[in-house]
Amino acid sequence: MTGETLIADLDEVGERVLLAKGGSGGWGNARFKSSVNQAPRRFNPGTDAEERWIWLRLKLIADAGLVGMPNAGKSTFLAAVSAAKPKIADYPFTTLHPNLGVVSLGVGSSFVLADIPGLIEGASEGAGIGTRFLGHVERCAVLLHLVDATQDDPGQAYRIIREELAAYDEALAEKPEIVALNKIDALSDDEIAEKSALLAKACGSKPLHVSGATGKGVPQVTAALFKVIQIDRGEVEAEEPAPTEEGWTP
Repeated sequence: MTGETLIADLDEVGERVLLAKGGSGGWGNARFKSSVNQAPRRFNPGTDAEERWIWLRLKLIADAGLVGMPNAGKSTFLAAVSAAKPKIADYPFTTLHPNLGVVSLGVGSSFVLADIPGLIEGASEGAGIGTRFLGHVERCAVLLHLVDATQDDPGQAYRIIREELAAYDEALAEKPEIVALNKIDALSDDEIAEKSALLAKACGSKPLHVSGATGKGVPQVTAALFKVIQIDRGEVEAEEPAPTEEGWTP
């Protein structure tokens, strides 16, 4: 945004910052009362306070963020993995504000998942409402990119969202990402394979298959998310890529 200046970023518990100094209320006549002047008419007018206009932006502290097109099944997935109860309906833009849910994978194993309104093409230029809330997932360790398997070209839907993320903030687009083909319960095995191939070509890796409605594949997706989150927390070390085999050379 033109003219935007970051004054402070409160990202630590208990952190405080002074944005404007308050004025002095001055001394009233009681301050000047004495034994010989019990009804003084003297007072101090005090000093003016500082005034300024500021924008406060909330960035929810979530471990993982859900991104995708409207009706990609993000709210259904959030409801399936947590106790959150987001609004779910069969029309786009059901989600109008971010929703948070705690995903529990057992004792001592949990993370916070944030669902934001769906993005559409042109969102970075003001279309739709999704980019208003992308700040809520800027602090996430990993993004879960859900793609609707029932649309004609899942690969194109994936590319649209990636372009909008990059247009909003390149750092957001570079975050670790888990790609999942959602709503597989509505397709046959052959159709799933076809749509999965289109999506894999677009994202460069084999997507996970999931159905938020039936729960199929949900444990695999949450486990993949939690693995990245553990690495970000420093609880486990990142796995180094396996060395490639090369012929012997002198």
